[in-house]
Amino acid sequence: MSVTAAVDAACIFCKIIKGEIPSFKLIETKYSYSFLDIQPTTEAHVLIIPKYHGAKLHNIPDEHLADILPVAKRLAIALDLNVESPEGVGYNLLQNNGRIAHQIVDHVHFHLIPKRDAETGLVVGWPSIDTNFEDLGQLHKKLLKKLEN
Repeated sequence: MSVTAAVDAACIFCKIIKGEIPSFKLIETKYSYSFLDIQPTTEAHVLIIPKYHGAKLHNIPDEHLADILPVAKRLAIALDLNVESPEGVGYNLLQNNGRIAHQIVDHVHFHLIPKRDAETGLVVGWPSIDTNFEDLGQLHKKLLKKLEN
């Protein structure tokens, strides 16, 4: 099977890509497809999906993933979100993997969510924990060893 052909007949996003379900398409490339979210958290909330069916990020071929960020960048510019200041308008690029991480559709997808004010868009709570630097150093060594392979 070609890496551009992996589909799941029951997947809503695969059906959107194939045109079986209508969408408000924005950008389509060889590897990705973007469209307006029909249950947005704010105006112009966009979904960007690879044209390869995989439930989690690590299931998607690299060429599909490499196509996503340039599409997100083009969309951010088209949505006038490219303000060159840390203040004012912003946006989130969100991608979840697994139910515990708030993924509902089992097809990798990225949400491009404009953040124009404090009341709309993505609301994030980020609970942090104090760092034990000795433990962090051990984790670092363990990960570096895995990355060497």
